[in-house]
Amino acid sequence: MIIYKHTDFYIEVHESEIPWLKIFTTEVYKELTDVPKPLRKQLYEVMEIIEGEMRSFYKPEKINIAAFGNYLPHVHIHVMARFKEDSYFPEPMWGEKQRDTSLQLPDEKKFHLKLSKKIEAIF
Repeated sequence: MIIYKHTDFYIEVHESEIPWLKIFTTEVYKELTDVPKPLRKQLYEVMEIIEGEMRSFYKPEKINIAAFGNYLPHVHIHVMARFKEDSYFPEPMWGEKQRDTSLQLPDEKKFHLKLSKKIEAIF
């Protein structure tokens, strides 16, 4: 599900037990260094905004940021709020499950709306 669209990038929700967003470039680039420098700076700024808003809203133990693109060769950045109680912590979300859990987190729709308004105000 896409929660924010801009001419140059969009933000998509990754279905997960944790807050997990992905920032994609609108135009398909294979590697980050293929992305024009002004757009790279925008992506980094959006990533920082998401991190800050996740920290403020969810109060996670840690924020994880990743960019792989092995299966999907389209530049995108993962931003994930991690909690000691999540099923995989301290492993990566792609790692070995550590426990069964049911996190009680604030309403993600409120977070998405707050985040979208913040990004809209900047871009």
